[in-house]
Amino acid sequence: MSILKCVNLSKNYGRHAALSSLDLELPEGKIVGLLGPNGSGKTTLIKLIAGLLTPTCGQLLVCGQPVSVATNSLISYLPERTYLNDWMTVIDILLFFNSFYDDFDMKKATDMLTSLGIKPHDKLKAMSKGTKEKLQLILVMSRKARLYLLDEPIGGVDPAARDYILSTIISSYADNATVLISTHLIGDVEKILDQVIFLQNGVIKLNSDVDTIREEHGKSVDSLFREVFRC
Repeated sequence: MSILKCVNLSKNYGRHAALSSLDLELPEGKIVGLLGPNGSGKTTLIKLIAGLLTPTCGQLLVCGQPVSVATNSLISYLPERTYLNDWMTVIDILLFFNSFYDDFDMKKATDMLTSLGIKPHDKLKAMSKGTKEKLQLILVMSRKARLYLLDEPIGGVDPAARDYILSTIISSYADNATVLISTHLIGDVEKILDQVIFLQNGVIKLNSDVDTIREEHGKSVDSLFREVFRC
């Protein structure tokens, strides 16, 4: 079954085309990297899937349903920027998520927070940017969603914590779910990816399994990305 399907999907901002006639289908049970230079349309695509933007034209389906209020329960979204209020404590946020989302797993969330040494009464305003990002990721991955949208999940996290966060992603989604990760840190993330999409100027340049890239090109995803985009 397709978790995500885009047909002739376009998004324009005035005369600028952020996405152009995009055709894309993602199966369930995959971790997919959405990769591209700044301004390639990655965040626009993620926001369209999350229902935060409206397409200019085309069709966008999540689990066979058009994106709407009804698909919100199928999607767990981690935005690029911190969105939690600094006056809140960790327990405030856990209780909020638990009351707001029927699929929130409180035990999973508290177990992961304990592993990171984040205490229930810690306040956000006293946390570093990296710790806030860890907290947000744990909240997002503690939902039993079908599609996880992660926009730069390790961008502000120190290298020592990245392996923990990546293992959290791997262990926190079900076989019938899919994870879509947008990131610039390809070398760190590619070891957990099953599939990659290269996006440039709103157009798909490459859509391939990671194993196929290694077999056909004889190089890593990071190396191929640098070659395609001349980084």
